[in-house]
Amino acid sequence: MKVLLLKDPKDKDSGPDPYIKELGLYGFEATLIPVLSFGFVSLESLFEKLSNPECYGGLVFTSPRALEAIKLCLKENTKNEAWSKSLKQRWNTKPAYVVGKATASLVEEIGLTPQGEKSGNAEKLAQYICSREKPDSSALLFPCGALKREVLPTVLREKGIPLESLTIYETTQHPDLQESLSSYFSQQGIPVSVVFFSPSGVKFCLQHIQKLSGDFIDHIKFAAIGPTTAEALEGAGIPCSCTAETPTPQALAAGIQKALHLQDC
Repeated sequence: MKVLLLKDPKDKDSGPDPYIKELGLYGFEATLIPVLSFGFVSLESLFEKLSNPECYGGLVFTSPRALEAIKLCLKENTKNEAWSKSLKQRWNTKPAYVVGKATASLVEEIGLTPQGEKSGNAEKLAQYICSREKPDSSALLFPCGALKREVLPTVLREKGIPLESLTIYETTQHPDLQESLSSYFSQQGIPVSVVFFSPSGVKFCLQHIQKLSGDFIDHIKFAAIGPTTAEALEGAGIPCSCTAETPTPQALAAGIQKALHLQDC
């Protein structure tokens, strides 16, 4: 049984994609189609702010892309040297709040210690931050995307916890998306499940999938990696048959299996 995953593949260096691997354990044949392209902006401003940890109370990361931006900054020898010699240690005296495991592992890669990784979504992370930060303390630095949701900033603002957002990447549709979807449906047919990993994925893919599925769209179980993406699906008029309990390969695979009423493998 085929499952279509609307996400970027994991870095080739780190072995097989964990979602494909986990779904395979349940007998599913999963395929990845990249949905999004990211363009990085304001990297000089980002490093300037990172160079002044004394101005901030900590860091907030809700996307792996924010860490990719920092890694891009650190490719320059002088910046990498400054980070290794003093900046990393100075930031490590402050919290680095993260929304999930993928982001947490990238925070560790740049030498920082993540907090809040079990939150799973921006709303729960905001609550976690509020339980640890005092109102009117130094602002938390929040490198984010142009399409960031306002849940986290709103909750922190209501609690009087200052947050300084900096847009460091923009999200666009992957240039090969339409062609990749058409090729998948013509060669592999209608999958039993289609999984969305972001509201942007719903925005860019759903119309194409509806067109390619035709009358068979009711046969597809649509799944979401989390509640925000599930809301985007429902908002587009598509019932979400499965929302992963946590944004992990294990929870997603178990959820899809349950939604399809399959016996345990």
